[in-house]
Amino acid sequence: MSRTETGAAGMETGAARTEAATAGTAAKTEPGAAGTAATPAPAAASPRPRSRRTGAAALWALPPLAALALVFLYPLALVVWQSFTPEDGGHSTTPYTAVFAEASFRAALTNTVLLAVGATVGALLLGLALSLVIAFVPFPGGKALSRFIDLFLAFPSFLITLALLFLYGTVGMANGLWTDVTGAAHGPLDFLHTPWGVLLAEVTYFTPFVMRPLLAAFSQVDSGQLEAAASLGARPWRIVRTVILPEALPSLAAGGALVLVLGLNEFGIVLFTGAKDVVTLPMLVYTKALLDGDYTGACVVAVVNIVLSVALYALYRTVMSRTGGSPARRTGGADRAGA
Repeated sequence: MSRTETGAAGMETGAARTEAATAGTAAKTEPGAAGTAATPAPAAASPRPRSRRTGAAALWALPPLAALALVFLYPLALVVWQSFTPEDGGHSTTPYTAVFAEASFRAALTNTVLLAVGATVGALLLGLALSLVIAFVPFPGGKALSRFIDLFLAFPSFLITLALLFLYGTVGMANGLWTDVTGAAHGPLDFLHTPWGVLLAEVTYFTPFVMRPLLAAFSQVDSGQLEAAASLGARPWRIVRTVILPEALPSLAAGGALVLVLGLNEFGIVLFTGAKDVVTLPMLVYTKALLDGDYTGACVVAVVNIVLSVALYALYRTVMSRTGGSPARRTGGADRAGA
């Protein structure tokens, strides 16, 4: 064989070896890729830790639930059960029929609703006016007055009633001043023992419950909106109507609902004013249970009072869910003022 043929054969052999090495490398690479693709996904986390956390949370919730059931739910269930238990034994709706047929119950229900609604309207009007002055009219002592409102919320209702008696009672300061000046035997003021006196005391006591959420809402009003409305020529009442009130409407509704519920259940003011002719549902419960010894009738009236309070609270939640969280309502006042 010649040298030329030998060289050609060597070159062919080298090329064959190169191709074999390349194929081997590809073969080694492909299984690796396949192995990577075939690697199983990590197993899902076991649900046991989450179930354990849920069980621990349920265990922590048991003590407060037990305390709530013992302190509140059990006595409430006893009241409801007793309201269906006539004096002659058994269980029926006869006590409700008997109580609803009484003229005293209908009068107490009417007085309770009228006083609660009147106190709510009065507290809303007075609270709104005072809150606007405190929040937007600078005067010395405004911050101190705002802090006093927080303290006023801690006062018991009978303390306000006693203060009104000292001022406007038959032997109060106003009547005493009148008799000293005119020499009359009696003063002209004798209304605290009437429904109007009870209404005045409730409005005085419940107004801070409206002012507190209103002042918090007014503190969030953007002063730039007020300045823009004023620069556009809006009068103060229009600024209040178009800028301030839309922002404060949820707080106003919350305060009014709170006063309405508190007014339905108010007992101390009616008792301390000495208004014997003003009988409300709480006063009727007191009269039936302690004075007449009619515990079943007292439980019936108490259940009616509870149902009214829960119904008003449900209505309040419904109104707040539809109006309180609406962004359009929160921003509509500024848009109208700018227009």
